[in-house]
Amino acid sequence: MQETVTVNLADRSYNIEIAPNLLAQAGQYVAPFLRRKRVAILTDENVAALHLETLKNGLASAGIDATTLVLPAGESTKSWPNIQRSVEWLLSEKIERDDILIAFGGGVIGDLAGFAAAILRRGIRFIQVPTTLLAQVDSSVGGKTGINSPHGKNLVGAFYQPQLVLADVSVLESLTKRDYLAGYAEVTKYGLLGDAEFFGWLEENGAAAAAGDVAKRINIVRHSCQMKADIVARDEHERGERALLNLGHTFGHALEAATGYSDRLLHGEGVSIGTALAFETAMRLGLCSQEAPSRVREHFANMGMKYLLGHIPGDLPDADGLITLMGQDKKVSDGIIAFIMARGIGEAFVTRDVDLAVVRGVLQEALARR
Repeated sequence: MQETVTVNLADRSYNIEIAPNLLAQAGQYVAPFLRRKRVAILTDENVAALHLETLKNGLASAGIDATTLVLPAGESTKSWPNIQRSVEWLLSEKIERDDILIAFGGGVIGDLAGFAAAILRRGIRFIQVPTTLLAQVDSSVGGKTGINSPHGKNLVGAFYQPQLVLADVSVLESLTKRDYLAGYAEVTKYGLLGDAEFFGWLEENGAAAAAGDVAKRINIVRHSCQMKADIVARDEHERGERALLNLGHTFGHALEAATGYSDRLLHGEGVSIGTALAFETAMRLGLCSQEAPSRVREHFANMGMKYLLGHIPGDLPDADGLITLMGQDKKVSDGIIAFIMARGIGEAFVTRDVDLAVVRGVLQEALARR
């Protein structure tokens, strides 16, 4: 039960391997990339406690030694101090340009390790071994790396592609329900932005996948990765179509900034709440029918996901404060915020022609219902 998706980028193409129990077989996949049988692993405390020995044993089965740096878990790890710590550690371990760094964790570790690989010795090779649903379907694929700034999320980084992605769906069994559903928000994004049939499949099968159906989980990861791989192959540096992958993120990133990139709001939760707000805005702008945002909210509710501002604990800025935070988004150009809007389920598009008065009204109403 294994699937392979290829990201076609000419001489920088790479495979995404999707199957159960890949950690135990990691050595056979990693070995062909090595000049010497030694790798560096960057991971976090949670992943290390659960899975590090399995990965190291899988590497050792192919005679590969591993040195490991374990960082704190959480979004706040994507920071200047931790990128400096990671790079200095790699240098102290005498990691060379022909060596491999393994990013072993969720989106935070993948982004941080990928950025470290991009800047160390002007670029070393790295392999993504994502351990969350969010990382397997989204952040490990496509070469976006980086850290957060006090000014906003992912504002410092580079496009830098991995050599390989190993998506072991067995590790998803160790996720909390909250973490799984945060990743599932990115899965629904693929259906909502360009594949209405896939969103319909999720409405029928999402609950079974969440309950542990391995075949359905593999299909979720494969379909999501294939959609992203196709988009990345056409628009690697996000000059056009790739921006669609930010559906829900303009609102979501502002909410993450407002909550201090803390455990109050996981990235995927920001995406699901942001997606619901984006569809509501599109409906208010007359772009889609009332059925579309209602259907989005209904599926999110059925799955037990966060989709309302009231689902975020603690205080939030007012509508104008949130719009100011949106102004720090990477997609801002000439001071104008780019939004991903939709004409319906599976019909997303990028636009800079959004009346902020409508956005303000949507946010004010959502805040008033908290």
